[in-house]
Amino acid sequence: MAYEPIWMNSGEKLNKFEFVKMQKDGLDVIRDIIETYSKTGYDSIPEDDKTLFKWAGVYEQKPKDGYFMMRIRINSGILNVAQARALGEIAKLYGRDLMDVTTRQAIQYHWLRVEDFPDIFKRLEEVGLYSYEACGDCPRTIVGNPLAGIDPDELMDTTALVDEVNDFFLMNRDFSNLPRKYKMSISSNKFNNANAEINDLALTPAVKVIDGQEVIGFHAHIGGGLSAKPFLARKLDVFVRPDEVLKLAVGVTTLFRDHGYREKRHHARLKFLINDWGVEKFLEKLEELLGPMERSGEDRTEGWQAAYFDGVHPQAQEGLNYIGLNVPVGRLNADEWLQLADIAETYGDGRIRTTMSQNILLSGIPNEKVDEVLEQPVLERLTPFPKHFMSRTVSCTGNEFCNLAIVETKERARRVAQYLDEHVQLDEKIRIHFIGCPNACGQKHIADIGLQGALVKTPNGMIDAFDIAVGGILGPNARFNKTLKGRVKGDDVPLVLEQLILFYKDNRIEDESFHDYFLRVGAEAFQEKLTEILASPLLVS
Repeated sequence: MAYEPIWMNSGEKLNKFEFVKMQKDGLDVIRDIIETYSKTGYDSIPEDDKTLFKWAGVYEQKPKDGYFMMRIRINSGILNVAQARALGEIAKLYGRDLMDVTTRQAIQYHWLRVEDFPDIFKRLEEVGLYSYEACGDCPRTIVGNPLAGIDPDELMDTTALVDEVNDFFLMNRDFSNLPRKYKMSISSNKFNNANAEINDLALTPAVKVIDGQEVIGFHAHIGGGLSAKPFLARKLDVFVRPDEVLKLAVGVTTLFRDHGYREKRHHARLKFLINDWGVEKFLEKLEELLGPMERSGEDRTEGWQAAYFDGVHPQAQEGLNYIGLNVPVGRLNADEWLQLADIAETYGDGRIRTTMSQNILLSGIPNEKVDEVLEQPVLERLTPFPKHFMSRTVSCTGNEFCNLAIVETKERARRVAQYLDEHVQLDEKIRIHFIGCPNACGQKHIADIGLQGALVKTPNGMIDAFDIAVGGILGPNARFNKTLKGRVKGDDVPLVLEQLILFYKDNRIEDESFHDYFLRVGAEAFQEKLTEILASPLLVS
């Protein structure tokens, strides 16, 4: 039986896009793309339907002249060779050879036209992949442990659980009209490598003794999210067995669907409902829906390692290794991607794995084949042994393609990382994230150093600039970074970051990490230094 939308009769005032969704389910636009718009062309698409294209995993590309961006859902970032080759061929045929790895383990294309979509959808479906609901007010790509099944540091292999939850929600019209986008993560890795605290619903490793037996399961966290008003997810007092994961996901999503806010789109994420209700009330409502649940067990998350994959690492399976490759700012071309697929098939287990740090893993490499893999030409640029700053620099799409971004980010981030690697010697890999707008696709809030694009007025007109924030971290002591006062002109960013990092290097105590130093001296010390730098005659602009 189809879901009856109880919120429609709640008396709540609705934003105008809710009326669009009442007239047409977002999933219906997929049919219209295939049957109509791919034949009648871009100019025939009504504006409301262009917005609904998100349910097909598609956004209009800047400057809205007929080209589109598309995201491909990849559960936990794990692909087989057939899937990888299909993605590479799509990029070659339709995407001008360009491929981006996103911060939610997706592959993102640009330069697509509506006429291309039926064949792209067909090619994806033939290998069990979809762009559907990679965007939109629906459950999006479920991120997870990219090392699932091979991870020495996981309590259990979560591959099947992620697939189960994904398969339930994908194209499910009972959940295709949520108040806003909805993001889930599921990982049993003890280093929180699925970034639990910034998801609407996140499951992290836990154990509990039940009836005299230690049971491996999960703790649940709800209401995380970034954007202009970021919230860290809050822990629910529940212990979730593996066979209860889907039930919990359905329950949490149902409460969001039925009680989430629909009056203002900027105030519609689950995080705002959790902030108003509190986790105690939410759990009470959840148990009314699902029945009594086990209370929390023992948390097995030990910390956070956001991007520890580069290099050669032993897998849980003796004699096998995974090799983590750096993809500078997440961007590569189709030929590089297809060469990686060949390596995965020839030397590995036939898997390519994408990470939330915008990098790629090759797995199942036998000990005796590692040296041969490392000699492959494609690994010269996509190196397993990147320089420190390039290895930890993340960037959103920026205004090259994104209509929301106000500054360019990808190439600037790459150049900044390169500059720092050439000018700063440091034994630590500092995480630097660039975003082009407050939506924070580049996850600036959780970086050691986060940069958010802005514009400043000069005698020669408006120019790119950035606000700088320091001190972000996830895990048991999660906190967002602190924004400093003093907007930095784009061309000054390399020198300003160099001076800030050298300030940290010169003043830290032995073995003190960037975040520990931040906790010791506070944002005030960085603020004082930034103010001094901005007053310096050394700046070029």
